[in-house]
Amino acid sequence: MSEAINVEVPTVGESISEVQIGQWLKQEGEWVSEGEDLVEIETEKASVQIPSPASGTLQGILKASEDFATVGEVIASITPSEKPAGGTSEQAPASEQAPASEPDAASESAAATEDAENTPVTSGAAKFVMPAAQRLLDEHGLDSTNIPATGPGGRLLKEDVLNFVASQAATAKTSTPSPPAPPKAAPAVPSTLPAAQTRSLAVDSTVQTHRSEEIKPLSMLRRTIAARLVEAQQTAALLTTFNEIDMQPVMSIRKKYQDRFVERHGVKLGFMSFFAKAAVEALRRYPAVNAEVQGDHVLYRHYQDIGVAIGGGKGLVVPVLRNVERMTFAEIELAIGAFAKKASENRIQADDLIGGTFTISNG
Repeated sequence: MSEAINVEVPTVGESISEVQIGQWLKQEGEWVSEGEDLVEIETEKASVQIPSPASGTLQGILKASEDFATVGEVIASITPSEKPAGGTSEQAPASEQAPASEPDAASESAAATEDAENTPVTSGAAKFVMPAAQRLLDEHGLDSTNIPATGPGGRLLKEDVLNFVASQAATAKTSTPSPPAPPKAAPAVPSTLPAAQTRSLAVDSTVQTHRSEEIKPLSMLRRTIAARLVEAQQTAALLTTFNEIDMQPVMSIRKKYQDRFVERHGVKLGFMSFFAKAAVEALRRYPAVNAEVQGDHVLYRHYQDIGVAIGGGKGLVVPVLRNVERMTFAEIELAIGAFAKKASENRIQADDLIGGTFTISNG
C-alpha cells in the first residue's frame, strides 16, 4: 500500500503565518485527482484553494471549517491510488469484501456494496461521521447511532444533525402540555391609561421573551480589516474633501461608442476606466500623491498601480491593476471584470492585493 501524502497549509504571503479553514471542497474518503482543489482557506488578505498533491483518496481531515491552522501544518492526507472503475470515488470497506477464493460471491458482494453506497441511507447507524456533523453532535450531546444518515455510503452529514435537532425541538414543543388556566382573570387595565399604552400592556403580557447569544470567530479577512481601520486612525492624517465635476462629456462618450466598444472588445465601457485614466493623469501632474514616506526619505514612483475596490464573496477587496499608464480603456475594463469574477468565486490571490500606489473606491 502506498504511503500517505500529507496535505499542508502552503505559504500564501510574506507576512502570513496563520490561516482559517473555509469550505472543504472534497469529503473524506472521496477520490480526487492531482491538482484538483481540496479545501478553501482564508488568509488576512484573500481566499485561496489548496490543490491535491497527488491522485488518490482523501483521508484524515484534521481541521474543520472555521478552524485555524498555521503555515506548514498538516490538515489532511492523500492515499495515492488509481481511480476506481466506473468513476465512483467511494472505496468499499475491507470487511465488506468477499474472500478471493469465491469469485462469484465476491462479485455479488461488490455489486451490492456499490449499490448501497450510491443509495442514500435513511436509517440506521452511520458508517462515517463528517467533521462538521461531529462538532454538532458534541455541542448538543447527541449519539450518532440515533440519527438517520442520508449521505452517500452511510455518511452522517451536518444537515442530518441539524434536521434531527430541529425535529426534536418541534416534537418537544408539540408534546408540551398547555399551561393550566389561571385561577382568575387578570385585573382590568385602568381606563385612565391612553389607548396606545393599553395595547402595549396587553401585548407585553402575552409575549415570551427569548434571549440567545452566539459567538463566532472573525474571519482572517475581517480581522485584518478591523486592525487596519484602527491603525489608520492612529497613524494616518485623516482628511476628507469633496469636489464636484461635470460628468456629462463622459456620459456622452459612453453613449456614442458603447455599442462599437462592446462589439470590438466584448466588454462594456464603464466609468472605472475613465476614473483610472484620470487618476493616472493626476498622479503624473502631482508625483507627491503617488509617493510614500520611508523613514527620512520619500519614495517617488514613476508608475501607476491603481487599486480598484470590488465587492467580493467574503467582503470588499481591492485588487491592483499594474501599470495602468500603459493600459487601454478595454484592457482596464477586461481586467476589472476578471477581478470581479475571481472575487465572487473567492479566488483572489494575495499577490493581487499587494503594491497599489493609489486606490479608487467602488463608484
